[in-house]
This record gives sequence, structure tokens and C-alpha cells, in this order.
Amino acid sequence: MAPLAPPVAAIRVAVRRALADLPTDGPVLVACSGGADSLALAAATAFVAPRAGRVAGLVTVDHGLQVGSGQRAEAVARWAQEVGLTPVEVVRVDVTGRPGGPEAAARDARYQALAEVAGRYGAAAVLTGHTRDDQAETVLLALARGAGPRGLAGMPSRREMAGTLLVRPLLEIGREQTRAACAALGLATWDDPHNADPAYARSRVRGDVVPVLVEALGPGVLDNLARTAALVAADNAVLDDLADVALSRARHPDGGLATGALADLAPAVRGRVLRAWAHELGAPPAALSHRHLTALDALVTAWRGQRASYLPGGLRVLRRADRLVSEALPATPTDRASVRRAAGTAPDEAVVEG
Repeated sequence: MAPLAPPVAAIRVAVRRALADLPTDGPVLVACSGGADSLALAAATAFVAPRAGRVAGLVTVDHGLQVGSGQRAEAVARWAQEVGLTPVEVVRVDVTGRPGGPEAAARDARYQALAEVAGRYGAAAVLTGHTRDDQAETVLLALARGAGPRGLAGMPSRREMAGTLLVRPLLEIGREQTRAACAALGLATWDDPHNADPAYARSRVRGDVVPVLVEALGPGVLDNLARTAALVAADNAVLDDLADVALSRARHPDGGLATGALADLAPAVRGRVLRAWAHELGAPPAALSHRHLTALDALVTAWRGQRASYLPGGLRVLRRADRLVSEALPATPTDRASVRRAAGTAPDEAVVEG
């Protein structure tokens, strides 16, 4: 018997660890595009899952954005059935009319499709093939965009997705390892042309920025960026726990949040409390910016009788005596404009709709 190629062994170990402590005994589903990362993940899962007493299947999403995408999706599905993965599904999605750019629209459509399939099968988890290189790119993009600790933490290894656990087993595996694993297993991979399209910021980071960093600082820079994300994520978890406790204590008996309790908090904790409260009120997480949180914080720490602060999702927050309270904005654009004028909001500070 030929020795097992080290990249194949490393990916199988990563999958085995990911499957070891899932919360339920339902099947696991691998999200697979046919690229080297997700194909290596699917092959490892097909080997590991049965030996761990776990049913494993595959979902491939056809975004319909390229010629031949349907045929590629069907080819991935046939391969999955040949290696014993079941259930196997091809899901076609329509990305038109979704908010954000094409990359964000495709991502949202893909995750929605994965969540729907996982829900139908009662899946214990959906596995995705994000690698260490993806994590490093995410950290670089977060730095460039001025993100705080939440952005610098990169992609979590696990998160909930519409009631299903999303797991990324390969965040410590390099992209070169997934390609080597596919080569060792004789798997034909597909390279998405979008990954090399300079129209996308991530593609520019991958093709232009990362090679320069590796040349200047050595190949270990990718591991170090991914390690930074893991360290920041651990710190975030502690701060989030502190914020959960602080939010409970800051709730005012008459509703809203007590400004005295908020003012006593460390800024890092208070910011998380205000973010969590804004989410509770209905502000869409993706639309809630640093500017919104700074305005909320000023109602607590720099109170000089200023008017309301406006949040995405048609919300405004104001201070009444010793508490912050929220109000929904009027339904019509005309009424909303009247409210902003009454509150002294300048035109360029209009409400950001979620």
C-alpha cells in the first residue's frame, strides 16, 4: 500500500476533529463548488465520516453566473455520489435583485441555499472549505477597511447559520495543501475565474498583496495572520461574555438602557453592549457602522442635550433623563424627513435604511 500523502492526512485529521464534537447526530453536508479547497474537504469527509459513524452528504450551489456552471455543478454531484456521499443536491439560485455587489449577492444566496438544504435534512453541520489563506486575506481586508476586533477576528471556525451549525475545518490548512491533496487523489479541480478577477477586492489582495507580503516577510506571514485572527477571536469571546452580563445589568426598569450603568463600563465593553442592543432593536448587523455606535456612545459619555441618533432599519435612539430609549421612525419618507428636521439632523446624516 502506497503511503498516504501528508496533505491528504492533514486534511483528514482536520475533518476528524471537526466532526468529533458536533451537537447532534444528524448528517453533515459539505458545501462544494468543485474548487480545490472544497473538493479536498469533500473527499476527506467522504473518508472520515463513515468511520466516525456519521452520515455525510454534499451540496453544490449553481449561481448561474458563468457559462457551463450548471454542467460543473452536475459533475460535482456525480462525483460525490461515486465516492459515497449522500444526500447529494444541486441547488440553483438567482442572485439578481439582492443587495450589495455581485460577490455579496452570490454569498448571501449561497448561504441561504445551504441553510435551507441543511434544515430539510436536519443536518448537524454544514462544512465549508475556507482555508488559512482565506483567513489571512480576510484579516488584511479588515485592516484595510479600518475594522475593529470583530473584523480582525476573521472568519469563526464555527457559527450558527439559520439554526444550523456552519463549520470551517480547514482554517489551519494552507491552500497549497488542498491543491496537493487533490493532486495526490487524482481529483480534477475547477478554478473559479472570479477568484482572479481584479474587479473584486479579495482577488486583488490574493493576486497582488499577498505575494508581496510573502516575498517581503516570508511564507510564515500567512500563518501569522491566521493566528492573529484566532487570538483576537478568543479575546472577543471574553469581551462578548462581559458585554452580555453588562447589558442585562444596564436594562432600565422602565425600558431602554440606564446611562449610569453604561458610563461605568470600559469602552470596549460599552461598545459591544450598544451594538448588541441595537441588534435587539432591529438594526441590521451588516448596516450598523462605527459611525452609528459612536453616536450612541456620545449619548452616554458626551451628553449635552443633543438630539436623537438614527440607526439602520428605521430606528432612532434618544436620551431621556438617565436612560436611552428607542423609537421607530414614521412609515412614510415624508414623515421621516420631518422627524429628522425636528431632531436637527442635517441632510447628509439621513437615516440609513436597513
